[in-house]
Amino acid sequence: MINYPSFKTGMTIGITAPSSGVPTELHALLDSSTRRLEERGFHIVCGETAFTQEKAKSASAKKRADEFNRMMGDDQIQAIIPPWGGELLIEILEHVDFEKMKNKWVLGYSDTSVLLLAITLTTGIATAHGPNLVDLRGEYWDETTGAWLDVLSTERGASILQHSSAKYQEKWQHENPTPCLFHLTEPTYWKVASHSKAKVQGRLLGGCVDVIRHLIGTPYGDVRKFRKAFIDGEPILWYFENCELVTTDLRRSLVQMKLAGWFEGCSGILFGRSLANQPVQGYTVEDVYQELAAELQVPVIYDIDCGHVPPQITFINGAYAEVEVDQGKGIVKQHFR
Repeated sequence: MINYPSFKTGMTIGITAPSSGVPTELHALLDSSTRRLEERGFHIVCGETAFTQEKAKSASAKKRADEFNRMMGDDQIQAIIPPWGGELLIEILEHVDFEKMKNKWVLGYSDTSVLLLAITLTTGIATAHGPNLVDLRGEYWDETTGAWLDVLSTERGASILQHSSAKYQEKWQHENPTPCLFHLTEPTYWKVASHSKAKVQGRLLGGCVDVIRHLIGTPYGDVRKFRKAFIDGEPILWYFENCELVTTDLRRSLVQMKLAGWFEGCSGILFGRSLANQPVQGYTVEDVYQELAAELQVPVIYDIDCGHVPPQITFINGAYAEVEVDQGKGIVKQHFR
């Protein structure tokens, strides 16, 4: 059984950096992000790691894990949102106390997805793949990003419906933010490999493929055990987003997942938009998607709202989802059962 944390306006959110912290020259981003949440009625507790960054990490693996463990064990904190992702979150896993973990939301993406997936696979606690803290610093949130609040507030036994965005951001303009932070200029169009439409359902699992692939073969990436212990063998609906991999590296990663048994009982795969996916000798990402769909005989949906090309839908690891795509428009209905 999946455990779904509760969440309401007025609760306390802990800010800690299990991967990268915010360097001194960018502390204004952290301040504006926490202020926006406070304006919406939340209480904020910031850990030390959120304000430090050196040699590709916020602090030592032990310090990062200790601060995360303290926040997870603190009854006054109901959710944890890292400032952003990074590079080396995987270092902390051996120090995280999964056995004493309390039922509370952890929200984020990119390198944070390593922690999210490890938590859900190991404990059966649902985790939220969605905006990072710094993505919430705008004067207002676009409809897709802002849905994180409704998703996390969904009660056990209830459902939440999200739609594909109207437009997405093609390029970051960090020096020229809009009131909602992003520059949403390009029409969103969800696609299906070799088909015009698709409908698929299953238990959601996923994250940033660059980093979650390194959970394969570790105690924190046992998908078979998760299916048996927490979801009674129900099918898995995977979602991935690619931050930096060229097409051949993406392909290698997906083949490794297949060989490791991650795609046993797979009902479909969703891929987020990506500015990576560079072709290698004419081998395109569309080739990757079509090969995967043919090998697994499941729908492969791509260019969805997920990952480093905002905005993004909030996907709940462990939730039962129904996803439908028709004529470029997508619907995601997540059931907290």
